[in-house]
Amino acid sequence: MSPRRRAEQIGEVPHWLARFSHMVVSPEEAIGRIRPGHRVFLGSACGQPQALVRALLNRARELDDLEIIHLVTLGEPAALHTELAERFRLRPFFIEGGAENSTHGCVGDHTPVLLSDIPGLFMSGRVPIDVALVQVTEPDEDDRCSLGVSVDVTRSAMENAGLVIAQVNRQMPRTLGDSFVPVYDLDVLVAHDEPLLEINLPTPSETERSLASNAAALIPDGSTVGFGTDGVSMALPEFLQQKRDLGVHAEVISNAIMELVDTGAVTGVRKTNDRGKVVGSMCLGTRKLYDCVDHNPLFCFRPSEQVSDPMTISRQRDMVTVSRAAEMDLMGQIAANSSQAGSADMGGHANYVHGVTRADGGRMIVVLESIAADGTVSRIVPHLSRGARVVATCFEVHYVVTEYGVAYLRGKSLQERALALISIAHPQFRGQLLRQAVEHNYVSSDLIGIEGRIHIEPPALKRSMVLDNGSLVTFRPLHLTDEARMQELFQSLSRQTIYYRFMAQIPRVPRRQIQNFVYIDYRDEMAIVGTVPEAQGEEIVAVGRYYLIPGDNRAEVAFVVRDEWQGHGIGSFLLSCLAGVARAQGLAGFSAEVLAENKAMLAVLQKSGFAVRRRLEGSTCSVELDF
Repeated sequence: MSPRRRAEQIGEVPHWLARFSHMVVSPEEAIGRIRPGHRVFLGSACGQPQALVRALLNRARELDDLEIIHLVTLGEPAALHTELAERFRLRPFFIEGGAENSTHGCVGDHTPVLLSDIPGLFMSGRVPIDVALVQVTEPDEDDRCSLGVSVDVTRSAMENAGLVIAQVNRQMPRTLGDSFVPVYDLDVLVAHDEPLLEINLPTPSETERSLASNAAALIPDGSTVGFGTDGVSMALPEFLQQKRDLGVHAEVISNAIMELVDTGAVTGVRKTNDRGKVVGSMCLGTRKLYDCVDHNPLFCFRPSEQVSDPMTISRQRDMVTVSRAAEMDLMGQIAANSSQAGSADMGGHANYVHGVTRADGGRMIVVLESIAADGTVSRIVPHLSRGARVVATCFEVHYVVTEYGVAYLRGKSLQERALALISIAHPQFRGQLLRQAVEHNYVSSDLIGIEGRIHIEPPALKRSMVLDNGSLVTFRPLHLTDEARMQELFQSLSRQTIYYRFMAQIPRVPRRQIQNFVYIDYRDEMAIVGTVPEAQGEEIVAVGRYYLIPGDNRAEVAFVVRDEWQGHGIGSFLLSCLAGVARAQGLAGFSAEVLAENKAMLAVLQKSGFAVRRRLEGSTCSVELDF
């Protein structure tokens, strides 16, 4: 029977009280051992020992110069944090987004440090601890208590404190893994049962759901994922539930991770380490989550110096972390806070940034809304705001996600990075960002003329088909950042294919013409590419495009397929995709100029399913398709 169930049996005396009665005192007696000037470690977040905190606050007038050391500053529902900040000096290692305003100026005492390095500060004495106030389960038959929902840095704090005072709470879930401490390592026990603190994590907004959808598309089956407790993280399970054999390795186990486990998407069978286990170091959530992890062998809780160690993370193959940022510059640097764009909770993921970038198949995904301050500020900026806290350098980020799309930065030049980020910025800021990128010499001044042509396609325009040879080809709109891929496509075409496409013998397609191909507005012109996956991203094997004919409600259409991919139906599929977009825009049909000897193209147009009219003029055949 679980500790929680036993706690609900009225009148039952816990078996351990008699055995350890010499260690048991009241909350007031326990706090009476604390002296003015002491440094007191306070159990983390939802594991905060509330009975001890209340007793500590009652003695506040007697405890001058008391310093509270703790892992995370919470706002509601941990309202006692506000009162603690009013009476004592708080020294948090991590500040949750927005908590600065609720703790009365404790930001200056915030100690920036990697989570995995905090135990070293305790052990070395650089951050000495006189007293540790923690919360544990009642002892088991082996005289071991579990640290429950807050393993994190609590064990290290206890090991390095002069005095350990533990609130023994039978409503604390007994988590498994490396969460146990011998009762003899505790100096004072306070028997007090009460509900644990709960955090109602945010309900995702539509923008956050859009970000989550874009991020989930980048997470392949079999990945091991880690994400936080913000709105985007809460939305991720909806878009990951169709994935297969995901694993979890995260600092925080939240209700979102519990929901993802419930869908069956998480099995952990492909994890390199801790196969079949959901690994974390603390819980942030509700009673439902606490009941889920209680005595549950699927969940493995370990201290932060193990869970958040970049070396440990780097050994996890296909490790993916989804982190939220407040601001990003055009070089690819990430800030967790900004004087203009507010704060995000990415500071807690710095260990994962370093670990994931070194993992085999690792993916660092950064998500951010395109705008802040009621739409008056862009979160993508030419340079970071003054005082911004950088948590990831331009060398570490793989993917950047906004509600307008995805930018891949790995291995990209400054110009390629800037253009990729501008293309997923909010439309009202793209022109300004382009001009600023030119001023900073990130982008060639030759490209200033494309300012009005930086657009992002509607999000629904993505389809795929399986060829007769079993290959999967994905079709999507052409992106601003596809210039290099388009150049590779044209360089791979045979002379005959180039001749059929451009109706002229040309040795190569000039770069300027390729640039004109990728800068489209998705209104008067549209381009769709067919791509296949490659080790370094994707390869374009086909492209189709239409241009609105001035003064007419028709568009001119053309497409080309790489030689070795011809004859598999890709051209017909491209035509169908383009026609679907054109019809939705209210166009009446397509026109095409085709060389009479280009039998394959003529066959595709003839079999389109639309009314076809053909007119031969010399060596050229004019074709019209009526929708």
